[in-house]
Amino acid sequence: MADAVSEMLESGAADYRPLYPNEMGLREKIETVATEIYGAEGVDFVGGSGLAIDHLESIGMGNVPVCIAKTQYSFSDNPKLLGRPKGFRISVREVTPSAGAGFVVAKTGGIMTMPGLALHPASEGMSVLEGGEIVGLT
Repeated sequence: MADAVSEMLESGAADYRPLYPNEMGLREKIETVATEIYGAEGVDFVGGSGLAIDHLESIGMGNVPVCIAKTQYSFSDNPKLLGRPKGFRISVREVTPSAGAGFVVAKTGGIMTMPGLALHPASEGMSVLEGGEIVGLT
């Protein structure tokens, strides 16, 4: 697949264009991804997600891309609706910045995200000695 993509790019036949302009509001960006890519009928902003979006836009993060965290089993936020179902809406329950990476994450359904690493991860103190003994696993 990588070869096919490279060939298309080199041929000049690729018709790449962004899905949405950076100037579009965060709600509209999330709606665009959900409807154009996932096939959703729309998005419901529940809990404090709307207030979070307002805050992010007020501090200058409205012009960044969006990433949607959802179940890996479906284009919906429901793990029981496998594949690309029809007739569904996505519920955004939380919106958080990934300021260092330069985007905003919309969390849907019951999705959980992994915590970040500590300043000095435990793996920095681990190593394997010449004889194969592993040290630093305390």
